[in-house]
Amino acid sequence: MSLTKSDRRQRIKFRIRKIVSGTAAKPRLSVFRSNKEIYAQLIDDVNGVTLLAASSREKEVGKGTNVEVASSVGKLVAEKALKAGIETVTFDRGGYLYHGRIQSLAEGARAAGLKF
Repeated sequence: MSLTKSDRRQRIKFRIRKIVSGTAAKPRLSVFRSNKEIYAQLIDDVNGVTLLAASSREKEVGKGTNVEVASSVGKLVAEKALKAGIETVTFDRGGYLYHGRIQSLAEGARAAGLKF
């Protein structure tokens, strides 16, 4: 039986989530990628709360290629996190390959001062 692309990603996502978990001190940086947009949020899994979020739909994020936009979303989420007093996070790639837009978002967040 062959899996669809989304089923395969869901399996990988569950496998990652068994290991990666966020706390208030070290939240989980979760990434969701649609065909058009990219979203990132910091989640405290202990209390089940989203601490902050950033996406490519916000005005602060400019235009450009998908990879450039993902990088600026990473920088934006890092700036918001540092303003909220969060310096370290655990990265949750959400079942996507660490490549392209996901990699760009992670590198943008690291460049803006977030540690993971």
